[in-house]
Amino acid sequence: SPGVWRLRVPPNRHGAIYRVEGARSEDLGSFQLTPIYKFRSKPQMLKVRRRESMENADLLEDTGDAAGDAGEEGLLGSISSSLWGDKKKGAAAGDEETVHVFSLASGQLYERFLKIMMQSVVSNTKSKVKFWFLSNFLSPQFKAFVPKMAERMGFEVELVTYQWPKWLHQQTVRQRVIWGYKILFLDVLFPLNLKRIIYIDADQVVRGDVKELWDMDLQGAPYGYTPFCNTNTATNGFRFWDSGYWKNHLRGKPYHISALYVVDLGRFRRMRAGDTLRSVYDNLSADPNSLANLDQDLPNYTQHTVPIFSLPQEWLWCETWCSMETLKDAKTIDLCNNPLTKKPKLDVARELLPEWTVYDERQRNITLGLLEEDEQA
Repeated sequence: SPGVWRLRVPPNRHGAIYRVEGARSEDLGSFQLTPIYKFRSKPQMLKVRRRESMENADLLEDTGDAAGDAGEEGLLGSISSSLWGDKKKGAAAGDEETVHVFSLASGQLYERFLKIMMQSVVSNTKSKVKFWFLSNFLSPQFKAFVPKMAERMGFEVELVTYQWPKWLHQQTVRQRVIWGYKILFLDVLFPLNLKRIIYIDADQVVRGDVKELWDMDLQGAPYGYTPFCNTNTATNGFRFWDSGYWKNHLRGKPYHISALYVVDLGRFRRMRAGDTLRSVYDNLSADPNSLANLDQDLPNYTQHTVPIFSLPQEWLWCETWCSMETLKDAKTIDLCNNPLTKKPKLDVARELLPEWTVYDERQRNITLGLLEEDEQA
């Protein structure tokens, strides 16, 4: 809005480190007068410089979990308040008992899978569950339906949206765009008072209580992924990470599957993992031969600098890589593509998982019931 604005550094950790350049006073309240003459003005820059003795101070210093969390009341906390409002009270009351699950879907088939994944999570989790979905790729019908489904089944849901930054290398293939959203913006997609998120692919069926993942100690890593199974010897020839470039790059570390992961968002932000992932992505994505499986290759490639905690194997079972003998112990089943059989995922779901048909029929009945209610309203 037109007028004369006072721009200043917020009076917290970043105010203690930086001061407005040219300000007469060293006081934390020093400011820069900036006149705005019209509604569409050119961007104005607030120039700052470090205070004496603060030349080497780290703005997002990681001083341990407790101190790091308190530090988010500074820079990250101020951003959170401006974007989502002050949600501290709500977070304190709800986050300790609510498990937050994030997922993506595009197209009718995957929206159908997503409904079943949601139902399987809610059916097997004793705690409250809140789902977060990226609305960019969901159909208008699904976005209108899912709040009603949430009310019917007793969970919470929230849609988020994010515009791909212009300065970050753009993807043009829709699937690769979705993969990018899955890994590149974890630090900015969610309110900063949310401390942890569990990502689950839409085409999964969950048999375990995901509160176990929510409570799992990641041993200082910002996120945890499940390593690929190696018990199905029939697909040994497709394990590209066991030889050549990937074997040399991993240096003994496992190659992890990206269909399910847990993110300690506080730790992730404090160590600037999002910036690291975006920087590496920007460098590698210029080569069309790099990051063939973007959402999976990127975290595995960067795990020497952004460490991955390896989740227990039972937290992701996939027919392609895991033996049938281990299916009985699986806590999540991923309907991944099998290069040997090339069966459609719907066929695999019906053959492998007795509960899938039950879930699917229930979702069909819920959908029909909600449509009838809308017609009668």
